[in-house]
Amino acid sequence: MTQGHPDENTSVDEQVTDVASDTTADEASADAVEVEDADVATEEPAGDPLEEFRERLRNQIGDWYVIHTYSGMENRVKQNLENRITSLNAEDYIYEIIVPTEEVAEIKNGQRKLVKRTVLPGYVLVRMDLTDESWGVVRHTPSVTGFVGNAHQPVPLSLAEVEQMLAPAVEAEAAAPSATETPDAQQSKAPKVEFSDFAVGDSVMVVDGPFATLHATITEINVDAQRVKALVEIFGRETPVELSFTQIQKV
Repeated sequence: MTQGHPDENTSVDEQVTDVASDTTADEASADAVEVEDADVATEEPAGDPLEEFRERLRNQIGDWYVIHTYSGMENRVKQNLENRITSLNAEDYIYEIIVPTEEVAEIKNGQRKLVKRTVLPGYVLVRMDLTDESWGVVRHTPSVTGFVGNAHQPVPLSLAEVEQMLAPAVEAEAAAPSATETPDAQQSKAPKVEFSDFAVGDSVMVVDGPFATLHATITEINVDAQRVKALVEIFGRETPVELSFTQIQKV
């Protein structure tokens, strides 16, 4: 009878070991599920860049105003104004300065390259609280010729107007090709418009971009780059702008 006890004890030990192994496996499985769930929880869906941009606009302090500058001096004005804001301690009421730009394809000497160009030649956007002090800081910046609208009581842009001017850059950034794409793949995404019915002097309607719904008169055509130079009435005055073939339609 005494010989049966070791076998019985061994059997019990094996059962305990099996139970312990099963418990450890279950715990490991549960931990794996928790880690998986945690990974899923941290993977938030990418937001809509345009909607995020609109939300930022709604929550920003200050109003947006347009200042007129000498054409070609937009970036210099931005730099000069930023320096004046710092030196005159105006950071509490002048918050942001933007020169709207766009990235366009330019063909020169047979080489195609992307360059940044000013969307609103002769204009700069400033987000600020309008006071006598802030008005003076902006107005007396070198190469600034004045505020658009009433000289001393300029009217701020509506959020819709600000969005129309700045959203194209946000959309372009969101749609920018990834670094892993080949140049051929990137170029194939851009729709090519055949040069067929545009001519210098034509009146066209702008259908896309910050000037959408405005009429323009073509002054120059670049077939290789698929772009035109045109005059668009902005803030009551004709302004030369560059537009792609896909942004205009004949009227």
